[in-house]
Amino acid sequence: MIKRVPMTVEGEVRLREELDNLKKVERPRVVAAIAEARAHGDLKENAEYHAAKEQQGFIEGRIAEIESKLSEAQVIDITRIAPTGKVIFGVTLKLYDVDKDEERAFKIVGEDEADFKEGKISVGSPIARGLIGKFVGDEVSVDTPGGGVTYEILEVNHV
Repeated sequence: MIKRVPMTVEGEVRLREELDNLKKVERPRVVAAIAEARAHGDLKENAEYHAAKEQQGFIEGRIAEIESKLSEAQVIDITRIAPTGKVIFGVTLKLYDVDKDEERAFKIVGEDEADFKEGKISVGSPIARGLIGKFVGDEVSVDTPGGGVTYEILEVNHV
């Protein structure tokens, strides 16, 4: 049985765009560079040829990686799930950090989509694991690598 990996609609779109670019732009560019380098003769000492072959290997590896991720993805469109105030995969949260006396916003996303600077936290992160299943108004203590943090859940949005 294939292990399904949760992914947001945005995450799927981003991966499909990258895959499309690799197949339609990068792959043909590298194939042309290899052909041009081959035309220059002796391949043993042809740095352009070896660089292009290395780049081709990287591109083919990334294409295979993206295709694998997409095949395992369970794309969840949070906008199609009725809001209940419960924290689930894909929601955008507004939290009150009790210790720092400040509000924070996070979106719970798939492993590959996480970007803390953009406020996107992985569903497998300590913060997300501590918040999943809780409701608006709940106060939750979460153990993070930086120590314990207490959040009050102010909003759970399906956007």
